[in-house]
Amino acid sequence: MTRRAMGQTVMALIVAAMIVVPFFLPGEQWVNLVTLILIWALFAIGFDLVFGVTGMLSFGHAALLGTGGYALTVLTLSYQVGFLPGLVAAALAGALLAFCMGLFALRVSGLFFALLTLALAQMIYILASNKLRALTGGLDGIPGVPRPELLGVDFYDNRNYYAFVVVIFLAGLALMALLRASPFGKALQAVQANDTRASQLGYNVHALRQSAFVVSGAYAGVSGALLASLMFYISPQMLHWSTSGDVLIMTVLGGKGTLLGPILGVAVFELLKEELSQITQYWYGILGLIFIFATIFLRNGIAGLFHGRDDRDEGGAQ
Repeated sequence: MTRRAMGQTVMALIVAAMIVVPFFLPGEQWVNLVTLILIWALFAIGFDLVFGVTGMLSFGHAALLGTGGYALTVLTLSYQVGFLPGLVAAALAGALLAFCMGLFALRVSGLFFALLTLALAQMIYILASNKLRALTGGLDGIPGVPRPELLGVDFYDNRNYYAFVVVIFLAGLALMALLRASPFGKALQAVQANDTRASQLGYNVHALRQSAFVVSGAYAGVSGALLASLMFYISPQMLHWSTSGDVLIMTVLGGKGTLLGPILGVAVFELLKEELSQITQYWYGILGLIFIFATIFLRNGIAGLFHGRDDRDEGGAQ
């Protein structure tokens, strides 16, 4: 077995253990924490399709996350739509917003794309905080976001809700693995490697980038809906640019361009956040220092520890 294959196996085992172990833990705290990690991990692997696979740095993903959360919340609370249809609507809302943002942001590239997505996301944050108070609750947010009602299972029990999130997460992970291994995924990697050459080979670079952004938006929408349901609450803070910064840090920390790396990055980030926040109020600064050192000494993120070389040279690791 090659070192690369061994590394992939080890990372897969770590992720599998992270999923299975909480079922056997006695306390509720760790169950809730791992539920949070899996939701953020779903968000991160969707974000990495744009950032790590296609090569576009987006600071607008917070808007996609929050839109999914608000879509579920408004539909279930105000229009009595069921949770599962609301979850599908959240995915569609995230995808639709991503498509609309892409119409403007994809006219430019590089740093200008990142800044334009940031500006668009902040506009949506301001709208949700002020102009759309009647719909979003403004800065006060909306409490009482429901959980699923399915097959008579009590999903207000945190362990049952965790099992529900595990199913959604595994489905999303499997779909992303298939997507990245498909001709579409290979085309996205070609666009990242050299968009000019990809265009000369006949690829529609703009359509590929737009498609990647839309798929990523659907993942963000589902993640936002699950996150709002986990917390029984949603506010415009979910739309804030700092949320986009967090998922960027998680992805780079874990290893961008890999499938399992962002998941590990989310786990490390949230575990450090949980422990450091109990020690000092300056925990975010300490996390920032850890991220700086990780960027310097772990050029390929945590995933790089499990591989002999950067898997992106081979078109992206799984």
